Amino acid sequence: MHPSQPSRSTSDYTPTLERAREKNEAVKESVEQSAQELVVINAVLKQEIPADAQTGELAQALEKSDAIEERIQESADDLAEVNQALEQEIGERAELERELARTKAALKEAVDDSQKT
Repeated sequence: MHPSQPSRSTSDYTPTLERAREKNEAVKESVEQSAQELVVINAVLKQEIPADAQTGELAQALEKSDAIEERIQESADDLAEVNQALEQEIGERAELERELARTKAALKEAVDDSQKT
């Protein structure tokens, strides 16, 4: 942390992580939709273009399209993994926040009790 930046509590990060998870989920859904659309497009192209015409540059384009389809699906899978990690981090931070609140309450009670005696 930079000295000029104020310290941030764990609770300050949770909404940021939640927004990142939501954005990531939206991107994942968009990527998955794009992959599905590409599957349909590839299937139509392969069906409509006679096999004997699928040579040369056309064959290379179809192969490249298949490879792109695969990369897009892999990206969607990677985004799903990132979402899982974000959800786990959010859960862990929420538990830490609860634990910190309990500790603060116990400390306050201990200080109050010591001041009474």
